[in-house]
Amino acid sequence: MSSKYVIGVDYGTDSVRTIIVDAGNGNEVASAVVHYPRWKQGLYCNAAESRFRQHPLDYIEGLETGIRKSLAQAGPEVAAAVVAISVDTTGSTPVAVDAAGTPLALLPEFKDNPNAMFVLWKDHTSIREAAEINATAATFPGNYLRFVGGIYSSEWFWAKLLHILRVDEQVRKATYSWVEHCDWIPFLLTGGNKASELKRGICSAGHKALYAAEFGGLPPEEFFTAIDPLLAGFRARLFDKTYTSSEAAGTISAEWARRLGLPATVTVGIGAFDAHMGAVGGQIAPYHLSKVMGTSTCDMLVAPMDEVQNTLVKGICGQVPGSVIPGMMGMEAGQSAFGDCYAWLSNVLAWPLQHLLPDTPEAARLKQEMLDEMIPELSRQAALLPPEEHSEMAIDWLNGRRTPDANQELKGTITGLQLATDAPRLFRAIAEATCFGAKAIVERFEREGVPVKGLIGIGGVAKKSAFIMQMMADVMNMPIRIHRSEQTCALGAAMFAATAAGVYSKVEDAMEAMGQGFEKEYLPDSSRVAIYAKRYQRYKALGEFTTTLHKIS
Repeated sequence: MSSKYVIGVDYGTDSVRTIIVDAGNGNEVASAVVHYPRWKQGLYCNAAESRFRQHPLDYIEGLETGIRKSLAQAGPEVAAAVVAISVDTTGSTPVAVDAAGTPLALLPEFKDNPNAMFVLWKDHTSIREAAEINATAATFPGNYLRFVGGIYSSEWFWAKLLHILRVDEQVRKATYSWVEHCDWIPFLLTGGNKASELKRGICSAGHKALYAAEFGGLPPEEFFTAIDPLLAGFRARLFDKTYTSSEAAGTISAEWARRLGLPATVTVGIGAFDAHMGAVGGQIAPYHLSKVMGTSTCDMLVAPMDEVQNTLVKGICGQVPGSVIPGMMGMEAGQSAFGDCYAWLSNVLAWPLQHLLPDTPEAARLKQEMLDEMIPELSRQAALLPPEEHSEMAIDWLNGRRTPDANQELKGTITGLQLATDAPRLFRAIAEATCFGAKAIVERFEREGVPVKGLIGIGGVAKKSAFIMQMMADVMNMPIRIHRSEQTCALGAAMFAATAAGVYSKVEDAMEAMGQGFEKEYLPDSSRVAIYAKRYQRYKALGEFTTTLHKIS
């Protein structure tokens, strides 16, 4: 066998997806999806408090099970020819570690303590801390938030660290450093045992931790201690150097080579966030917005450095050189809830099924069948309704607002209800709101001088919902191409793995050779563009009203 194979691992919110692909052409030869058992049980989470934590054992077990299942499918010849692994994860999803780099929840005394676990991207318990970071930054002349859109979010690295330090003294005393999930998995696979030697990717560092070359790395110690003295010393125990995802974190350790059944020579690449590697797997092009659409959205845009280096886009999630493609500026935006908005409505409508049907195997089967068909049927019925200027209107901030202008305290809104309002009309309003939220992001890029020349759709919603994708094209008045790959983020990780292992000299070459192309393109329906433009103005007005109401409540 002359082919070389690479493994891409995509850590999502609910599960970890693993693929093995031929590094020469990107053809997938095996795959596995492993759901996190503790997360599935709802352990360590409290939605009412916006607390969402994940146990490191879910990640470790999912990694081992997924890779072993994939290798069993592919066969021993493929296993022997694997040359590299790279991973992507949700983010910002950091964890407290000791001096050895071990997440505290892996220690006996912290095994059931949510504060010792990974703080998931959607955890908003640190709203107060984010506000204090923003207030402190306004008093410093260096404007340390200028590369993250000018507003620090409760979804990010430092706000979460400060919250954990404040609420849990035992965890605070045991914490040596603070590590993103995407940086910790390569450290684990390479047998790392010193947190001080852990390699950090520019993706997580630049977009969530305020790392920038202009600051000489992280902002100075006095900035962090001005926020709260509890942050003293953490800067020195973090990092001064970062790496792009095209670089190697190291070689797989003997222990992990044995546990996974892989050669001891496998290269482990530097990790990154799912949307960043997903943009590469989805064959992103300059000034085309790559939209990873799942429970939330992450929107990625790349542009040549010499064209945008002096441009600062207000209210996005950061602009970081090399965070997506080395040598290009990577810009990130997104929505805190996208598919989660549809799931929320589905759960509300399914309440009688969940609580009134008898607790029998037959009833359980019926409930699951109806739940599985809920959103597809709502989509079919909503698609039959023409857009009307004054029909029901919604705001998509059910989990706060990520961009433009992060504010995780904001809530969703629904207005225009009447006795004729039914489930399909509600669903249509929610779907429109998610598309209007996407349009607000494009509008912000363009207003700040960064053109958006096209849209690329990847992820579960993009693949499954023709109704929402057609609405997206109509609302944006812009075509949207849907990528063919079912596992775009994992494929992007595989492309970076191939580059880190030296199969390709740059990730653009891996993207061209391994890319799977596009399966469909949705074009705007000219008969609907004008009515959506009017409804978008109503969406913005309702958003302003909702924000004002929040301020006075």
